[in-house]
Amino acid sequence: MNDLYSAAGGGAWNDQQRWNQYYASNYNYYATNDYAWTSTGFYYTTLKNVVKMEAEAKKAGLPDVNAYAALGKFFRAYYFDWMTKRLGDVPMTDALQGLDNSTPKYNTQKEVYIQILKWLDEANADLTTLIAKSDNNLQGDIYHGNSLAKWQKTVNTFKLRVLISLSKKEADTDLNVKARFADVVNNPSKYPVMTSTDDNLQYVYNSTFNKYARNPDNFGQNATRENMTATYLGTLTSLKDPRTFMVAEPAVAQVKAGVKPTDFAAFVGASSGEDLAVMSANANQGIYSFQNRKRYYSTYTAEPYIIFGYPELQFIIAEGINRGWATGSAEDYYKKGIQASWGFYGLKDGVNDVFFSADGGYKVFNTYSVDVNFADYYAQAAVKYMGNTTAGLSQILTQKYLALFQQSGMEAFFTQRRTGIPAFLVGPGTGNSQRIPKRWQYPSTERSYNVANNSTAVTNQFGATGDDINAAMWILQ
Repeated sequence: MNDLYSAAGGGAWNDQQRWNQYYASNYNYYATNDYAWTSTGFYYTTLKNVVKMEAEAKKAGLPDVNAYAALGKFFRAYYFDWMTKRLGDVPMTDALQGLDNSTPKYNTQKEVYIQILKWLDEANADLTTLIAKSDNNLQGDIYHGNSLAKWQKTVNTFKLRVLISLSKKEADTDLNVKARFADVVNNPSKYPVMTSTDDNLQYVYNSTFNKYARNPDNFGQNATRENMTATYLGTLTSLKDPRTFMVAEPAVAQVKAGVKPTDFAAFVGASSGEDLAVMSANANQGIYSFQNRKRYYSTYTAEPYIIFGYPELQFIIAEGINRGWATGSAEDYYKKGIQASWGFYGLKDGVNDVFFSADGGYKVFNTYSVDVNFADYYAQAAVKYMGNTTAGLSQILTQKYLALFQQSGMEAFFTQRRTGIPAFLVGPGTGNSQRIPKRWQYPSTERSYNVANNSTAVTNQFGATGDDINAAMWILQ
């Protein structure tokens, strides 16, 4: 199960979160902000472990419908989704046969998604049966404490994530995206989904073997080598969003110029596309905000890492209703999503104490009080839902982006790739001819050992363009 964490990005403050344009590296010895991607990997080794898990359950005498088999279907859906949304067509039907077939043919991306949805429906049905019979042999579950009810919510919440990712294929009758989406939303007894943040599929850190990515051990290494981005922090400050104070510190240059540390104008992000030498110089002069070192560096357990969870679900349903896929109030889900994200940071109406360094001091943090009122925040023209319109959809997607900060791997990127929201900033620091790529190349092992099938798949998808990181896969067309 720990591979779920790895597949979901392996935590916060890594390459994937830079590609989400949440933060930027200003020190090129350690990292850059470019998108010059090459190949990515497969998850077949993990899927072989899933097959082994299912076999061991049967070997132990469990019936065909058992907890491990049900979760095995979910894991298959999860990992094939991981692969196909990064690459396009992937081997599926002929895969996982070992020496019986070491050169599997590729399935089209459409075929992969039809199978993913089938697995998720089967997992949900199996879990319904098991829960009704109180038949649960699950052990060692680090995510949901062996709760099949929570896993069932996870399965159906993930199904909605998959369906919304197929929004460009809503007219495809084989996928039947709109009807499937409405069926889940309108039938909570058949398809239970997450109902609060208590249902989040998340990874919880501790102070020993699984420390948060930023912690007291590496305070002197990363704290000022990374600064916040304009894509993310600029959106927060433009909306006068109090999450600003939880995730970032005011720029030292702004405070020295007389701006109050709790003024939104004190918080400044850099363009992810800025030339790295320029960004480094500006960061050294205190022009940009650093991550909130009190929140992220003072303990080993900063915050859980949400693989996918309740706030994201609220925005997914809001988007589906906005698109006309289901009935209900998109505004209600939109508001719940924002409030759930605020709750993640402990923000509440009234006076909130926030902690950060206002002068760049080394481990010297100040306490400030800020007044927070959700009704006032929501009353702003840029925040109050503009209805089931294109403008309303943009608001939903913007708030989803804010809620996914340092969470859920590259889900923020995939949503942006699909919708264009928010606008990602590009420039000389972007690489790739100042373009945001759309995919990764296939693993080099496929080009070496599965040559014919890989070549056919590339040609069928991208023609003369070849295995290009800028080529649009089927779900984006």
